This record gives sequence, structure tokens and C-alpha cells, in this order.
Amino acid sequence: MTAPAGWAEEPPIEAVPPWKSVRRTVAVVFFGWATAAGTAGLAYLTLGSEWIPITVGVVLCLAFAVALILLHQALWLTVLSSVPALFVLVGAVQYAPEAALELRGVRERVVIVADSAAGTSSDNHRFTLRAADGDELEEKLVYDGGAWAPKVGDHLDVMRDPEGAVPMEQADEVDAAGRLEGLIAGTVGWTLIAVLAGWRGHVRRRRGRGESLLLRFAW
Repeated sequence: MTAPAGWAEEPPIEAVPPWKSVRRTVAVVFFGWATAAGTAGLAYLTLGSEWIPITVGVVLCLAFAVALILLHQALWLTVLSSVPALFVLVGAVQYAPEAALELRGVRERVVIVADSAAGTSSDNHRFTLRAADGDELEEKLVYDGGAWAPKVGDHLDVMRDPEGAVPMEQADEVDAAGRLEGLIAGTVGWTLIAVLAGWRGHVRRRRGRGESLLLRFAW
């Protein structure tokens, strides 16, 4: 059908070749894997400075979310990816220090003799501990939160790092295997979402949804 006089015909939208969609999807998947592995590796290299892998991990997770938006050209899968992103971030940041405690940590039975938050409205507890031999430990047990917080007089089993690189933790909360499982589960979730985003994005473009300029020039 010929367009009315004076009207410019819109150029036909070229469909994205399937191999290009596959290449983009694989790139996003590998970026997700690299984010998980890189954050976990950084956490190992910076034991005792959790803010470093947390900061880098958050930035990389946001970059993965942007890549999903570009790949899918819609938002809902990116919102859905925030759930496995939380597993990736928590697992990657906490696996290394908890593995270090399990590998070289010293288990001790202690009693809480003082709480820095006692008599205040603060939920940031710094517990002073006394070991079985009667000596007070120099290191404080940190507990942030009001729910299920230990009390003065409670007896606990703790894990301490003899090298002092990893903060002390309650022994029953040290679970490196669980952190690793969470990291793997989050990475698998990211992989499935990226594959779905690549397929949905390809279908949307075949149906006439044009590519963004950023995606066109980036990939």
C-alpha cells in the first residue's frame, strides 16, 4: 500500500539475527558468573574489610541489572533478578570469612559479662566475653539487631580467628557450606533469568520492537 502524498514511509525494522541474540545472552550469563566469582574472590583477598566486596558486589549487581534491561528491553525480569542477586551478594561476601573460621578458627565456650547496648535503645550490641579460664577476651562479639539478641549471663560457643583477620562469630551461625549453596543458587537463578531475557528480547524484536541505540552500538 502506497503512503499518502507528503508522508514519508517508515523504513522496515530489520530483525535481529538469532546468532546475535545468542551471543548477547551468553555475554550476560558470563557477566553474571564473573560477578559472583569476582565478588567471592575479592572477599577472600580482603578478609576483615567486608565493605570492599559489598561495595564492588552492589555495583556489579546493578550492572547486571542494566544488562538484563538492554537484553530484554523490559523491566519485569530485571525486578525478578533482584532475588537471586541478594543470594549472590550475601553468599559471595560471607562465604570467605566463614570458610576461614571453619578452617582455622578456635572454638571457645564463653559467658557474656557486659553489653554495650545495655540501658540504651540501641540494637548495636558489643558483648564483652569471659572465657572458661576466667580471662576476659579482648575482642568483642558484635550483634546488630534486637530480636533474639543474647543477654548478659548467657553462655555461648564462639569461633575466633587466631590471626584476627575475621571477626568473631557465634559457632552455630558459622555455615560456609550454606553460604556457598546460596551463592550457587543465586548464580543459577541469574543464568535462567538471563536465558529467558535473551529469548524474550529476541521475540520482542522480531515482532517489531526496535533496538535501543545503546544496545545497537554496545553489542
